Amino acid sequence: MLGWVFGYTKSMRSHLFVAFFILALMPQAALAQSLGSVAEGTPFTVSVRPQYPTPYGQATISLLSNSLDLANAVLTVSLSGKEIYKGAVQPVAIPLGKAGSVANVKVAVSSGGVPYSQSVFIQPQDVVLIAEPISSAPPLYLGKPLVPIAGSVRVVAMANLRDARGKTIDPATLSYAWTVDTTQLANFSGIGKQALMVASPLQYRARSVSVAVTSQNGSLGGGASLSLTSKDPSVRIYQNDPLLGIRFDRAISESYAIAGAEATLYAAPFSFPTTSGAPLLQWFLNGAPAQTGNAVTLRSAGSGEGSASLSLVASAGNSTTATASLSLSFGAAKNFNLFGL
Repeated sequence: MLGWVFGYTKSMRSHLFVAFFILALMPQAALAQSLGSVAEGTPFTVSVRPQYPTPYGQATISLLSNSLDLANAVLTVSLSGKEIYKGAVQPVAIPLGKAGSVANVKVAVSSGGVPYSQSVFIQPQDVVLIAEPISSAPPLYLGKPLVPIAGSVRVVAMANLRDARGKTIDPATLSYAWTVDTTQLANFSGIGKQALMVASPLQYRARSVSVAVTSQNGSLGGGASLSLTSKDPSVRIYQNDPLLGIRFDRAISESYAIAGAEATLYAAPFSFPTTSGAPLLQWFLNGAPAQTGNAVTLRSAGSGEGSASLSLVASAGNSTTATASLSLSFGAAKNFNLFGL
């Protein structure tokens, strides 16, 4: 556990040295399917947005026509035979039910006293994308690791496609078509390909990932998309208490006083890429290299008081680094109460 000795003395009777050891570092916007039937010869078209509506969400229908004067037309929208809107032509929101349920929407337009109509069938499906950044975080960390710079992210599609009777389709039998930014990834798409490894976007940039999920017979479909943004890495220093363990509840910053005979500090790197392994942690005492690894133990000896500087550099590759530093004080006289405690 002991190693090199680095010291800074404020008096000839006190010094600080480093005894080191290494501790082993141990759902976005969903879309779904809309099925539209356009009657031949109908002088208007109906568009549905989003392309893949969510269960219990809403879909918005809009009308387009090159031959009808829609500004002076009357629009009537019915859902499952019940009129839900009548008035000027404008986008109309359609409430949706559970995954797989079909919303039968009838759209009627009266222009110049002539009626026209067509039906649109909207079937929401439940598809969610989950981002799993390949980045560092402390053991038992309750938060989610962030997208690392110059790293990778595993994106997983969770598809819950159901037919009109509510029967769930096995996700392993579905076909997944992946798109990153505007590039369709045919080599990484196909039946059962539910996950995709994506390179992190450049710093201050965003990367979009989307997937279209369909049943093998093409009758059911859904989709999802998300946006990835890289975050700067960071490293935090915590006290490693001999009784309580690592005090992750409060990071140490700026200064730290060594109250007892020794103190162990633990470094936790956040959001460093770990594709090629854990980030390198290098401790420095008064500017001189002291130790590598997650933990460092500081011991004061003698009866005098002193101070020193402790710094830490965490790195992964040549471009991803983060630093932290502390001003250390040691050897201060202890306070005693009337009972000598």
